[in-house]
Amino acid sequence: GVVIDAKRGLIITNNHVVANADEISVNLSNGNTLQAKMLGTDPDTDVALIQVKGDGLTALPMADSDKLRVGDFVVAIGNPFGLGQTVTSGIVSALGRSGLGIEGYEDFIQTDASINPGNSGGALVNLRGELVGINTAILSKSGGNVGIGFAIPINMARDIARQLFENGKVSRGHLGASAQDVTAELAQAFGLKNHQGALVTQVTAGSPADHAGLQVGDIITEVNGRKIRRSSDIRTRIGMLRLGEEVRLQVVREGKVLKLKATVEEPKLSTVDAAQIHPKLAGATLAQLVEKTPRGDLELIAVAEVKANSPAHAAGLKQGDLIIQANRQTVQNFKSLAKALSGSRQLLLNIQRGEAAFFLIIQ
Repeated sequence: GVVIDAKRGLIITNNHVVANADEISVNLSNGNTLQAKMLGTDPDTDVALIQVKGDGLTALPMADSDKLRVGDFVVAIGNPFGLGQTVTSGIVSALGRSGLGIEGYEDFIQTDASINPGNSGGALVNLRGELVGINTAILSKSGGNVGIGFAIPINMARDIARQLFENGKVSRGHLGASAQDVTAELAQAFGLKNHQGALVTQVTAGSPADHAGLQVGDIITEVNGRKIRRSSDIRTRIGMLRLGEEVRLQVVREGKVLKLKATVEEPKLSTVDAAQIHPKLAGATLAQLVEKTPRGDLELIAVAEVKANSPAHAAGLKQGDLIIQANRQTVQNFKSLAKALSGSRQLLLNIQRGEAAFFLIIQ
């Protein structure tokens, strides 16, 4: 973990470091041990905020992670394999990594600084000693470091921590539009010079996107001044905004560049406590979505909320997941889901998470 506010005793760490904990102890480099309390977690970004009481804390100064560049030197600090206060060095290998399926919202800093099990929640700092990221995950077949580690940019982690401190949770708004990646073939069809951006495939009537004038067939190339390379980038950018915040969109429509403005709103959803459908889904709130398509309305079941330390959270469900099948039966509404799960001891769910789809077994 990293002390970000010494006066208040606020510490950022990863959600997966403290999830399901009955008691949290913080060991400082001076040998002191302090008891901490949980202020809030956000499993979708794997950020948690805890608080301790004690004197002599030192907060790590934060840098602007948006100013990082590939090739910048960085240092990772953590507790790999229980070897506390370990420091490794490397460079920023890539920025804006997403679509990995590690978290619900991804905008990772990739680094070749050695990150191993136990580094999670530790600091990634620049050569000025400023915090630029929170070490979170690695890609490895062996479980050890192979030079591909990921950290949450501190700008993202700080915004999440601020909401957790103020509200104990993160409230995300929606734009009301669906999009897909722009392939080379689509770029040619739409007369684009490159295939970066996201092609709008659906706009919900009465949504912020609809009010802003976004249309099916638009290519979204920027959100709040940040370039969009793929459709998952939009979900991340919008997911980091608070309810009521304005979002600036740059779109390409019939070869012309347009500037649009929208205000993210809380989605208006029909919801149900998932425990009413099956007790092993306790802690989750399910929402009924209706998407308008050229072939008519399409009904979908989405996971609207997952409470920390609940059975649903322990099972691996995350906010934003779509339940496509249950026990090998296609489900589109609460009634069909309840029927598919009725009397089952073991649940087999086909989940769509972002661009990825997989089966989840709940024992």
